[in-house]
Amino acid sequence: MRVGSFVLAAQFPGQGQGEALHRAVRSAEVAEEAGLDSVWLAEHHFVPYGTCPSAVTLAALLLGRTRRIRVGTAVSVLPTVHPVALGEQAALLHLTSGGRFSLGVGRGGPWVDLEVFGAGLAAYEKGFPESLDLLLRWLREPRVASDAERFPFREVAVVPRPQEALTGSAEDAGETAGEPEVIVACTSPASVRLAAERGLPMLLGMHVGDEEKAEMVALWRRHARAVGRTPEEVRRAAHVSAGVAQIADRRLDAAETLQKAMPGWLKEGLDAHVTVDGRERTMRDPLAYTELLCGLHPVGTPRLCADRIAATSERTGITRFALLVEGSGDLATTEENVRRLGAEVLPQLG
Repeated sequence: MRVGSFVLAAQFPGQGQGEALHRAVRSAEVAEEAGLDSVWLAEHHFVPYGTCPSAVTLAALLLGRTRRIRVGTAVSVLPTVHPVALGEQAALLHLTSGGRFSLGVGRGGPWVDLEVFGAGLAAYEKGFPESLDLLLRWLREPRVASDAERFPFREVAVVPRPQEALTGSAEDAGETAGEPEVIVACTSPASVRLAAERGLPMLLGMHVGDEEKAEMVALWRRHARAVGRTPEEVRRAAHVSAGVAQIADRRLDAAETLQKAMPGWLKEGLDAHVTVDGRERTMRDPLAYTELLCGLHPVGTPRLCADRIAATSERTGITRFALLVEGSGDLATTEENVRRLGAEVLPQLG
């Protein structure tokens, strides 16, 4: 069982953006101190839902400040960037961190980001598979040319190559040479199939429960087997379940902490999203969504939290977790939450 934190750098009502980013950085540092396995960094543009516009940049900072913990993006939004540029950054972080970097990618949404970065709606609606395949080629081959519709270019050398491990770094980190892990955020059967056909693990969102996640894992396995993935590849796929964690001596107190803080953040953050084409959108009711998250995830006493993580793993087969720990919106409370997760929950999971 590998438990990590999920960091959005959320800007709660009344807070500044610098405060949100400071809490994000500090919570990641405490995660390493507390013995967590990983830190997963979200990426958003132009909204207080998350104030980190470049997960890979924040990952670079945190990899430099830590020595053991794995740092991943959850996710880098692929339609708004050039896959080669992202591949170069991923290779650089993979090599210089001794293999501690994971690159999570996703399709994002039909937001105004597509206009600002010049990607266009087509990059969101149909361009993700092409971008993902180009990214994977860049991470796996010594030279790459592309005849992709959106990114055509002549053959060039891949520099730096992810396989060219720095002397001693991979061995010191206990990692083998090779490309960085790539993981795909999946929210639909189409994205599950895309990940499965390429043999890539999934990141499954905190908005769905164990039953739906179990169905997505089963679907991934069916598609992976159908394209000839070996039983060992299917068995070893290290999917990640996103969730929320809030620890207190009483479950009521843990839930109350989130119910006081999260609805205000969710309302401001979700309302700020603007579609690129003016399409109507339906956003979740903030209070109802907070209550849903409290019911789905490890929110309560250390024993309850451990039991809930173990139950999710048993029901879904997932053994990696990315848990939102900043739901209180308060730095001191977040630090305490992370420390209790490491000291009181992890030992019960074995």
